[in-house]
Amino acid sequence: MSNVQQEVFEIISKQAKIDIGTIKAESTLKDLGIASLDAIEVIFDIEEHFNINLPNEDVDFEGGTVGDLVAAVERQVAQKPTDS
Repeated sequence: MSNVQQEVFEIISKQAKIDIGTIKAESTLKDLGIASLDAIEVIFDIEEHFNINLPNEDVDFEGGTVGDLVAAVERQVAQKPTDS
């Protein structure tokens, strides 16, 4: 499991108040019982934590999986300019 995946799982676990062990890459936020408003909070927390902005097309609350979300975060983190 990558650091990004671990951190995203931790944010979801904390925000949704669920056991991190119940979160799987193939789970959707809906599967995890996360309502739309809570999902928005999860996204805000992830963006703040990683200091990124996730494009709307990368965030699919209905059908997107946690793995898709992790991949979107990894793409954004990889595109961030590094501090020189």
